[in-house]
Amino acid sequence: MNEVADEAGWDVQPGDEIAPLVEAVGRLLRLCREAAGMRVADFADVMRYGEDMIRKMERGQRIPRPEFLDKADGVLRAGGHLKAFMEDMKKARYPKKVRELADLEERAVELLMYGNHNIHGLLQTEEHTRALLATWRPAYSPDELERMVAARMARKRIFERSPAPELGFVQEEVTLRRPIGGTMVLRRQLEHLLEVARLPFVELQVMPTSRANHPGTGGRIQVLKFSDGTGAGRTDGGFGGRPVSDPRQLRIMELRYGIIRAQALTPEESLAFIEQALGEL
Repeated sequence: MNEVADEAGWDVQPGDEIAPLVEAVGRLLRLCREAAGMRVADFADVMRYGEDMIRKMERGQRIPRPEFLDKADGVLRAGGHLKAFMEDMKKARYPKKVRELADLEERAVELLMYGNHNIHGLLQTEEHTRALLATWRPAYSPDELERMVAARMARKRIFERSPAPELGFVQEEVTLRRPIGGTMVLRRQLEHLLEVARLPFVELQVMPTSRANHPGTGGRIQVLKFSDGTGAGRTDGGFGGRPVSDPRQLRIMELRYGIIRAQALTPEESLAFIEQALGEL
């Protein structure tokens, strides 16, 4: 009769600025259903969802999946009005912080990233991301976990941009050794890193554990530069871990990153290092 509830979408988070848009889509969904002369029960039956789920979407309490809107548009003969919101709902289903980060990454013309504990999210495979997030505590619910995985995978559209941004990654050796999710997950993750590292706009470097002293010991660093000359950044080791945009603070992060990059293996040496690590599995 109806599909698993999580397949319909995700609940709107309290206070999220996306709520008015989701409510507007819900009102449109209800108007289209009523114009088609369908009761909630009839519509739910055709869509293979529970009546409660349909009502929640119409009230703007549940974010409909883009696929749901696509099918509903045809069922209700909405003339493309529901389908017009598919892209908006695709973004709305992600947590607020992820949307904000994705917006910054989409604007950036250059990204500089240093990871000392985990492989950077833009470099992760889907199965690695799922296994990694499953280790966090308190544990995510199945719904929350899939929402976070989908959000992280959506950010990888940055690799498809044209013109492509310049992407620089420095990963600590330990992030390439820890078998999160098991050996086969790590193997596929390393194979993916080799593919990404060969892209012409990507520089991927490895920081060997044998490097005793470098300024990355303070934690992660991420710097984003925009076409208008401005930028944004964040580091665990300074400014209270808060995002910053002040040019002087960004310069400090760039200085740290520059030293880290200079002390890491070259991109060519890093490729060979990853290939060797892959061969040892």
